Amino acid sequence: MDWCRYRFRSVWRLPAPPDAVYAVLERAEDYPRWWPQVREVVAVDDRTGTARFRSVLPYELVVATEVLRRDPAARVLEVGLRGDLDGWARWTLAAEGAGTRALYEQEVEVRSPLMRTLAVPGRPLFRANHALMMRGGRRGLAAHLRASPPPV
Repeated sequence: MDWCRYRFRSVWRLPAPPDAVYAVLERAEDYPRWWPQVREVVAVDDRTGTARFRSVLPYELVVATEVLRRDPAARVLEVGLRGDLDGWARWTLAAEGAGTRALYEQEVEVRSPLMRTLAVPGRPLFRANHALMMRGGRRGLAAHLRASPPPV
């Protein structure tokens, strides 16, 4: 087992139609407005940017991002990540009743020297930290969607 590789999967059920959720998720530069652990997203151009994350543990991750797939018809958003984490992250949205089922998947290898040094003893903490970050994102996005309902 490579202790520096992670695979994450989260399912969020959200109170808005998939197209409205997609419209919010495709604007990554706005994530810090509703996702507390996403500290900053800076667009370099329409395909690349940088992002800073920090959850409960006292460290910050910085990555460069590149759009790999932006498909509104299939409701899929995927980015490549390079920096403290190397790999990819993907949103796949589907209608579920009057709302949306948002599947988040991520496969990364940790490049942060501190996280690599602490790979074995820190792994349970890193996974828990990620889970808390995802919980914060789900709550923030649900509240954002309720405060900004889509036009009728």
